[in-house]
Amino acid sequence: MRAFEYRGPIETERLLLRAVEPGDFDVVYAMRSDPEVVRYLYWGVQTAEEARAALEQRISFRAIRADGDVLAVVAVLRDTDEVVADLILRCLSWEHAVGEIGFIVPSEHQGRGYATEAARAMLAVAFDGVGFHRVEGHLDARNAASARVLEKLGMRPEAHLVENEWVKGEWQSELVYAMLDREWRASRA
Repeated sequence: MRAFEYRGPIETERLLLRAVEPGDFDVVYAMRSDPEVVRYLYWGVQTAEEARAALEQRISFRAIRADGDVLAVVAVLRDTDEVVADLILRCLSWEHAVGEIGFIVPSEHQGRGYATEAARAMLAVAFDGVGFHRVEGHLDARNAASARVLEKLGMRPEAHLVENEWVKGEWQSELVYAMLDREWRASRA
């Protein structure tokens, strides 16, 4: 494993993944205050103040050097600079070389393949940049759209934890997907 520090946009066919900026507040607030977008997340609809605090935290997430470190980026359309996804890569264990990927997509951009395209670029950072051995995706078991994205990325379902978390006043079940570095390399060959 090697320390990874964000140094500039990551390009895909339709997108640029760039650092989170103060000017992203409107889209971050729109996502975090949309009941449909946050339906399967740990937090509920956020106020403007809560979204601003989240944005400020995400602006600082630019490197992975140790357990708990996070790299946060937004994916923007190359043609319009419109934000179409918000993504993270988190170090779950430096010692065991395990990371976690996560993404949120604004309602108006869901179903267009942006999450898959952007998350694939984040997997490249995870495996080729940081050198993770394993990357996981954790999600609410009811979130079929996110499960499809992880499956399109080539991640496999490994666990269905039944009512393992108390979230938003109810027991919720969690799915865990994963991919190993050798599986990533094989998918790229």
